[in-house]
Amino acid sequence: MSIQNFTAYNPTRLHFGRGVVEALGQTVKQYSNKVLLIYGKESVKKYGYYDDVVKQLGNAGIEWIEYAGIKPNPIIEDVRKAVAFGNENKVGAVLALGGGSVIDSAKIIAASIATGLEPWDIVSWKNHPKKSLPLICVLTLAATGTEMNAAAVVQNEKTKEKLGYVNPVMFPKESFLDPQYTTTVPSDYTSYGIVDLIAHALEAFYGAGEPSVIDKITLAIIKDAMETASRLMADLSNYDLRAGIMLDATLALNGLTSYGKAGGDWGVHGIGHEISLLFDTPHGATLSIAYPAWLKLQKERIPERILTMGRGLFNATTVDESISKLEEFFVSIHAPVTLTDIGLTDKTQELLAQLTRNKVSGMHHTLTEKDYKVLTKLMQ
Repeated sequence: MSIQNFTAYNPTRLHFGRGVVEALGQTVKQYSNKVLLIYGKESVKKYGYYDDVVKQLGNAGIEWIEYAGIKPNPIIEDVRKAVAFGNENKVGAVLALGGGSVIDSAKIIAASIATGLEPWDIVSWKNHPKKSLPLICVLTLAATGTEMNAAAVVQNEKTKEKLGYVNPVMFPKESFLDPQYTTTVPSDYTSYGIVDLIAHALEAFYGAGEPSVIDKITLAIIKDAMETASRLMADLSNYDLRAGIMLDATLALNGLTSYGKAGGDWGVHGIGHEISLLFDTPHGATLSIAYPAWLKLQKERIPERILTMGRGLFNATTVDESISKLEEFFVSIHAPVTLTDIGLTDKTQELLAQLTRNKVSGMHHTLTEKDYKVLTKLMQ
């Protein structure tokens, strides 16, 4: 057993459960009397979540301005516009209402307003902010874990890059997680969120180091999500099932699964980012396609590790069974497992060129140009 050196730090205060947003106004007031409210499209208004939030702000005497329209695959242009708007109005905090794309964008927005740094220079690791405006989050989609970590992913359509940036100043100060706010998520995005949280746990599992207790925790999170998923997909409005998935998603990427793992691998996410960047595919859908292919690529390189996963999740007895059972699970929740499933049968050469151009690789398991060719074929 090897445990890699690590430093654990997570300052986010998490408010979890039914009705927790009722404390939002007084919580935000601790940080500022004027906030920039960030959200996506019309769903938060359609289902009343926006009304809940602005009522809280109004009751607490907080002034707010808003920037709406953040895309599911967030773009740097929106971040820049929101930064300019926040600077113009001299806001003192940022409030994000939405899922991972909204919160990720808000992290870069808050850091850029506080420091004056150009947003893409932050995302591309050229400049590292030393401070950020306070960020408060109200989560509406269980998937990314961004509500309790310091990472953000944003894409630049001009440079053809989708990058992840991590900085401790970007931890949200407070995050409000009411599972009721996820009961209106449709079945496809519910499925993609479940895939995403499982992929996060697996990225940690396949990182350097094999701390026994962390491996057991990681597999337990995945197994719980899988067991819950089969019931949730048949009962999307079930509060308790939504709560289970919401907690699984947070635990999968709040740092816990990476203790002793040197940060994880993240090669599969790199592949997924290129698919979503090129074809505007939902993030979770890219991961259910990429993970089985990546495991098939790695099955002769790390057979014992894959079998450990298979035993823990499915009582599998072989490497091939371990991979096929994971693929079967994705199919069972109606997630795509091939490029053909999402109508991209004839796009493999374009994807291969993109993987090669951006030199996609994992932090622990290095990928080569030969691997890109194998992967794109396996994803067909």
